[in-house]
Amino acid sequence: MNTPEAHGAAERAARQSYGRLVAILSARTRDIAASEDALADAFARALERWPHEGVPEQPEAWLLSVARNRTLDAWRHSRVQEEAAQTLLLLADEFGAETAGGEAVPDERLRLFFVCAHPAIDAAARTPLMLQTVLGLDAARMAGAFLVAPATLGQRLVRAKARIRAAGIPFEFPQTRDLPQRLQDVLDGIYAAYGTGWDDVDGADPAQRGLTGEAIDLCRILCGLMPGEPEPPGLLALMLFCESRAMARRGAAGDYVPLDVQDTARWNHAMREQAEQLLHHAAGLKSLGAYQMEAAIQSAHCARRLGAQVPADALVALYDGLLALRPSTGARVSHACALAAAEGPAAGLLALDAIAPAEVANYQPYWAARAHLLGASGDRIAARSAYARASGLCTSPAVRAYLASQSEGL
Repeated sequence: MNTPEAHGAAERAARQSYGRLVAILSARTRDIAASEDALADAFARALERWPHEGVPEQPEAWLLSVARNRTLDAWRHSRVQEEAAQTLLLLADEFGAETAGGEAVPDERLRLFFVCAHPAIDAAARTPLMLQTVLGLDAARMAGAFLVAPATLGQRLVRAKARIRAAGIPFEFPQTRDLPQRLQDVLDGIYAAYGTGWDDVDGADPAQRGLTGEAIDLCRILCGLMPGEPEPPGLLALMLFCESRAMARRGAAGDYVPLDVQDTARWNHAMREQAEQLLHHAAGLKSLGAYQMEAAIQSAHCARRLGAQVPADALVALYDGLLALRPSTGARVSHACALAAAEGPAAGLLALDAIAPAEVANYQPYWAARAHLLGASGDRIAARSAYARASGLCTSPAVRAYLASQSEGL
């Protein structure tokens, strides 16, 4: 086998299997950082050996075997008690049965999500830790979602992993009584994973775009695990409302198409209807949560785009409810846009001005919204400046092109 083919096989394995391999290794060793190091070493060896020896029939099993052996060597070198080393050897042999059908993989990932939601871990690090450990995202790709610098996020992750190792936080699935306490963090991790994939509007990175399907699958599992909780189906409805419009977000030439002008014939209406059913089911559980409210907002946006008479002040009320349940920078910006639709651009700009400047200095949606409202109010110079800033904060060529066209259209 030539080198490009072997490298391609290793790249596919990294995209498809990184998270599950770290999850399985961490479940055995209780050391996330060491598991990542071991897996990195396994991929390095694959790049050395596969061009000459050929890609194994089960690349995932090969990588885990190499990483497992490296982990065991590290344990021996650090003079870990023999009993613990033997336990690791016995547990490692279980992988052959797990990978045969793959049925245990989603549970392994969800288990590690709950582990990362352990109350002993700093709250600000839980969701980033899930994305890095389980899904293989680095700090640079995640930082924008958390409105912090990559270096700051990286430091949080290092401290969190050290805390896990030092405190000996167990990597067992939590007891049933522990699940509700950790549920919110797990939901946030799933939604953050979905958002990371959704942000790839250009579709240039299949691995990143694949995170949307990964997040939806994890949420389906969670709904089955905790059928009496209303927020998992609420989150699943929210993601399905968004996902149902995915194909309409790009035009024939790959250009970005915002919701207000999307071709609804390109929506997945079966998925949208499933989202409506999930939202109705969640509402029947009689405990309103933020994800249900966000799903209700998406439902209203879809209904309005399909021709239903949804009063502008009704959307404002929904955003008011969301802010009461769980205020966030994104919700404040969206609330300002809803106010502008109901009362005019001046009202929206006033709401944007009420947000602390430090919160939105590098928040691209804020500057895009501000640019639109400034343009609608007639302040073209300020609008062009805001469009330029929004474009500078955007990583998507398609969205940058759209913002440029809006600026030129002024």
